[in-house]
Amino acid sequence: MNLKYIIAGLAISLLASWSMEGQQIGKNQKGSFVLQNATIHTVTKGDVNGSVLIEDGRISAVGNVTAPADAKSIDCSGLHIYPGLIDGGTTLGLSEVNSVSVTDDRNEIGDFTPHAQSLTAVNPNSVAIPVTRVNGITSVITKPTGGMFPGTASLINLVGYTPDQMYAGFKAVLLNFPSSAKRHRRDRRSVEDRKKAGEKAMKKLDDIWKKAKLHADLLSKGQKTEYNPDLDALVSVVAGDTPLMIEANKKEDILAAISWVRKNKVKAILTGCSEGFRVVDSLVVSGIPVITGPMMSMPPRSSDRYDKAYSNVGLMAKGGVKVAIRSNQNENVRNLPFEAGFAAAYGLGKEEALKAVTINPAEIFGLGDQLGSIEAGKIANIIVTDGDPFETKTQVKYIIINGWQVPTESRHTLLYDEFLERSPGLDK
Repeated sequence: MNLKYIIAGLAISLLASWSMEGQQIGKNQKGSFVLQNATIHTVTKGDVNGSVLIEDGRISAVGNVTAPADAKSIDCSGLHIYPGLIDGGTTLGLSEVNSVSVTDDRNEIGDFTPHAQSLTAVNPNSVAIPVTRVNGITSVITKPTGGMFPGTASLINLVGYTPDQMYAGFKAVLLNFPSSAKRHRRDRRSVEDRKKAGEKAMKKLDDIWKKAKLHADLLSKGQKTEYNPDLDALVSVVAGDTPLMIEANKKEDILAAISWVRKNKVKAILTGCSEGFRVVDSLVVSGIPVITGPMMSMPPRSSDRYDKAYSNVGLMAKGGVKVAIRSNQNENVRNLPFEAGFAAAYGLGKEEALKAVTINPAEIFGLGDQLGSIEAGKIANIIVTDGDPFETKTQVKYIIINGWQVPTESRHTLLYDEFLERSPGLDK
């Protein structure tokens, strides 16, 4: 047998054992809960001292609460209640071991695969999911990577046995917008070569879009077409029903993307926007929301100040752009609170940084009435902490996702507990 398949098999076995044994001992619990005597950071209606009542998976009351007799009481004296944090862009659940291809479902073959649904590829037993949620992240966008149209992203809650149970009600087709900028600092192509490559990619995008519009028009008239799952995936985008998440980072690419969106009347969300601070006025006029990050990265240009990546989101928000924050990570999605902390420290401010990982992404995804704040009637995605969630010393004491109380356990916490009190230990 080929050695690589033996290694892959061993890796899968290890992952299965980790998922079933190594990351969670306690069981999720569903029921009525009353979180008592806490400081409640509602996000949208200020801070309140009191309690939060959860019934049937939703927040039913906030503040002065009369709990039913069957509600489980959780004393939160001295603690803080926040809405669960939302990461606006990850590959969480799509990859386990980067070097083992059979455990990596992020990138489909081909440049045009909008029909590749990230939701179908999510591994609910991913070791990285509990590691993520114990840091207070309860929902994430998980997205494919790769070509011009790499697939369809989905918002998932970080609890559930199946992808469908995790689905949180939002999908968007992805577009990596054509770029004539340098791909990286070691890109040695001439300006002319980069320009030609960008023009070629732009022509390809326009050709695809023209086909998608024709395909949508034929279907709207009841005409039969050949089996085209890729074009079928764009029909709702052409109609304006499904958003297009457009990745563009350099100034020129962001401006070109805004122009393309306006020309084609697309319902768009801009992602990346590492040079968004250079085109704030254009972003404001366009009205297109932005999901940016990670903060903890290098400046977009060698001539930029060291802190441009940190201050980018604050500059956009202060200019009037609706912004959310993403980690753009897989195993390190857990760092989302610290990404927001960097943004808060470098101009965004703590209050706006909290909005950028709660209510702002919820509203950008059309779920502002369901997620992102502590309000009666909303889905119970809640974290209870002993301090500011953006501080590294803060511990998440309780997690409730979609009404389920989830143990604050992960492979990391279990290993910590195991080796903190080793028994039997060694005398020498």
